[in-house]
Amino acid sequence: MKKLVISVLLLGATATTQAQTPVYLDETKPVEQRIEDALKRMTLDEKIAVIHAQSKFSSPGVKRLGFPDLWTDDGPHGVRPDVLWDEWVQAGQTNDSCVAFPALTCLAATWNPAMARLYGESLGEEALYRKKSVILGPGVNIFRTPLGGRNFEYMGEDPYLASQMVVPYVRGLQSKGVAACVKHYCLNNDEEYRHQVNVIVSDRALHEIYLPAFRAAVQQGGAWSIMGAYNLYQNQHNCHNNTLLNKILKQDWGFDGVVISDWGGCHDTDEAVTNGLDLEFGTWTDGLTMGRTNAYDSYHLAEAYKQAIKSGKYTTKELDEKVRRVLRLFYRTTMQREKPFGFLCSDAHYDAARRIAEEGIVLLKNDGVLPLDPTKMKRILVVGENAIKMMTVGGGSSSLKVQREVLPLDALQQMVNGKWSNCKLDYARGYVGDTIQSFDGVSVGRSLYDTRTPGQLTAEAVEKAKQADVVIFFGGLNKAGYQDSEGHDRQQYGLPYGQDELIESLVKVNPRLVYVNISGNCVAMPWLDKVPAIVQGWFIGSEAGNAIASVLFGDVNPSGKLPFTWYASLEQCGAHALNTYPGTWREGHQIIDEEYKEGIFVGYRWTDRLKKEKPLFSFGHGLSYTTFKITNLTANKSQMTADETITFTADVTNTGSSAGAETVQLYIRDKKSSLERPYKELKGFQKVSVQPGETKQVSITIDKSALSFYDDRVGEWVAEPGDFEALVGSSSAEIAGRYSFTLK
Repeated sequence: MKKLVISVLLLGATATTQAQTPVYLDETKPVEQRIEDALKRMTLDEKIAVIHAQSKFSSPGVKRLGFPDLWTDDGPHGVRPDVLWDEWVQAGQTNDSCVAFPALTCLAATWNPAMARLYGESLGEEALYRKKSVILGPGVNIFRTPLGGRNFEYMGEDPYLASQMVVPYVRGLQSKGVAACVKHYCLNNDEEYRHQVNVIVSDRALHEIYLPAFRAAVQQGGAWSIMGAYNLYQNQHNCHNNTLLNKILKQDWGFDGVVISDWGGCHDTDEAVTNGLDLEFGTWTDGLTMGRTNAYDSYHLAEAYKQAIKSGKYTTKELDEKVRRVLRLFYRTTMQREKPFGFLCSDAHYDAARRIAEEGIVLLKNDGVLPLDPTKMKRILVVGENAIKMMTVGGGSSSLKVQREVLPLDALQQMVNGKWSNCKLDYARGYVGDTIQSFDGVSVGRSLYDTRTPGQLTAEAVEKAKQADVVIFFGGLNKAGYQDSEGHDRQQYGLPYGQDELIESLVKVNPRLVYVNISGNCVAMPWLDKVPAIVQGWFIGSEAGNAIASVLFGDVNPSGKLPFTWYASLEQCGAHALNTYPGTWREGHQIIDEEYKEGIFVGYRWTDRLKKEKPLFSFGHGLSYTTFKITNLTANKSQMTADETITFTADVTNTGSSAGAETVQLYIRDKKSSLERPYKELKGFQKVSVQPGETKQVSITIDKSALSFYDDRVGEWVAEPGDFEALVGSSSAEIAGRYSFTLK
């Protein structure tokens, strides 16, 4: 029999003879038996220790039994730099730089699950090198309003798209022996007063809109951990919420992993014990610098829980279940013997970051200006702070310390200077927004200070624009507070820093203006009809400049599609149209009740229902430098039963002059239902690369789940027999074909 011999000497007054005795664990037994074996050997102190933090980002293992400490770290876009043991201050290490991958809005915009798998694998290798066992990501909360400060960390407004993209991300990350911690479960759609928002939502909207991506991550992706959200649901904080954690997650979905609190998300010992929390982090977020001598003993699942057990208030039943789950996480990560090698800042990771970025960039509008041809130009003018501002720094917990970030201006200068001697590239600041020089000890690189007035900045940009063949304006949002950032929501839908006025001034003197929007959210565009070309550039990480330059100059044909509806105004969004955001303070209490009155009608589901003013750009919209035609929609049957599938096929023809990729989107319409349903819902998609003049056939198969809705009258998913319609197109508003079929 193969045995692992582990002998450790525990120092201090708590050491016992038992603790110093070598422990023999049988490695030949199945993991679940080994977990039960270890559980029986653990003391009460050891059990309590493993269910709460010992530092900012780590929890203790069981050294006597050979379980090493568990180290977590923020994602979801790269491995966060190390901080001091008890403080948020950077540790000052020199080996904790990373590759920044595109924000998850950009990943979702690729509409390509293969990119999500590449993303997860690459991030997993970086985490493995840094000896991190849990990456706190990905995020899959649904965009409910474009004012959400943390929307850039999530995967858009549609539960099906988010589900299809999160599964390969989780699988890719965990294939490297690093646990995904899918967050923030759930209904985490506010940053302002996020600890105090009590969400009131129908069971139907909860199950149809806000839970599917989490469910897919658990049941299809096999996620090893889930992070609870700060907000409340049914008047219980989501980090210890009986309905969400015990009933839905663990009972209904069969989740066998660990529920981890968001940092500071645990508020009550009794609820933490009984309502499904397994591992508590960040309750005393100032670590040992505040409170009693050992602040970690003051966690809700620490000394208070232990004393409650000793007094007889609780048995060890709940504790053993929590420890069992934590040990299972150990065996999946820290105790996994066959983990691959980790890599940090490798060429392959930079290549992956660039590929994902290039495929996620969305061409929103193009009246023939793009791609740019510098052989026919003498001068290109770049305007805007976002051309010179690092976007990997700031924004909250997803802020990174990158080995490098290629800025747009630098990439454009390098490309123009290296390829076209006849063309010169100039720059004008145009506006001053965020001039903060560092975040959490990480510098933003070049200085952003500028003492000129807005009038002086505008005058310079306008004068230079008069002399340019084309103007490329880099604007949008940034990672400052009240923009795309954790902790605060946006306070306005319009562009900040006077950008609208600047754009109007520029386009008056030079109508050949390309607007590149850097953001994780949509913004108002009152000048839309005057600007001939618009590109959504996202926050796309280390290779941002190179990816954007490749698209602007045509080295890459854009193929990204919007993962959310781009509203013309906030009034087109259900949460704002019904005046339910941001909720109302409960009289006499420090709680905000926010009712999701729009229910299941989120994003394009809402705009389809209204059939009024069209949004600026529809969900799924994205142009190319070539053109496509989707034709010949058909199916392998016109009737199906509940235990059958149906396959739809359509032809995609490249009718343009360059190679490109089109995403065929399949929406399903229920012609008659006992409950009101959206006009159509995304239930399938496929991205296909097509050469000029070539036709390819796309096939998408669905089963009855694509026809089902959550019937909150009976508390289950229902597929009602009747007539349905399949709609295929290049966006939710651009439908190319319809096919009627029947569920018998």
